Amino acid sequence: MSLDINVKVKYIGHSTFLILTDSNKKIIIDPWLEDNPSTQETIESIGSVDYILITHGHFDHVGDTLNLMKKNPEAIVISNFEIGMWIEKKGGKNISPMSHGGTQKFEEFDVSMVNAVHGSGISDPDSEHLVYGGLASGLVINFKNKYVIYHAGDTSIFGDMSLISDIHKPDLCMIPIGDHFTMGVKEAAYATKLIKAKSYIPIHYGTFPVLTGDPAEFKEIVENESDSSVTILNPGDEL
Repeated sequence: MSLDINVKVKYIGHSTFLILTDSNKKIIIDPWLEDNPSTQETIESIGSVDYILITHGHFDHVGDTLNLMKKNPEAIVISNFEIGMWIEKKGGKNISPMSHGGTQKFEEFDVSMVNAVHGSGISDPDSEHLVYGGLASGLVINFKNKYVIYHAGDTSIFGDMSLISDIHKPDLCMIPIGDHFTMGVKEAAYATKLIKAKSYIPIHYGTFPVLTGDPAEFKEIVENESDSSVTILNPGDEL
């Protein structure tokens, strides 16, 4: 599948994506790079970024945000309020926090924060306890050309996914299928009936042994039971 729009989507691995906008602005979502066994990308290979989006506080999603910000001091970080305040205490700047139900408008796109059913504790090396990371979220990116990407973050299935569909009408959804910590294949496939996106990219599977979700099984179920398409990306693949 290729996108018939002026937006490029690159799968980095696990739940991490790099999106290149029409004017070559870079958006990275959940930037887990250096210790991510599913990718060979590094902070150096990613290079400059303009926006850093975070769905929740777990280590495989906050990832390398702090070090990436040091390399990109002008980058805008979009997260929930609690993660934003934690990043600010760590010396981060250009934090643009928000919360569920809110939308922020930028030059080429809007970002809306929507529900997810998951935890969000931050593993802070300066604390012997998990730091409260607010509520986990999904993120909806609505580009000015009206193409809409929904990154569901880490989540179980929940009925209000139908509201996300009704309000935002996503074209592309990155959806977790790994099981154990998120939805498995069965739940994720049913979730597509609520989300009603045109296409899906399965994420958050295979990185660890417990993440047993099979993307081929997910693709078969979704494409047999709906008009939606599923694209299985390997790390490094682009749309």
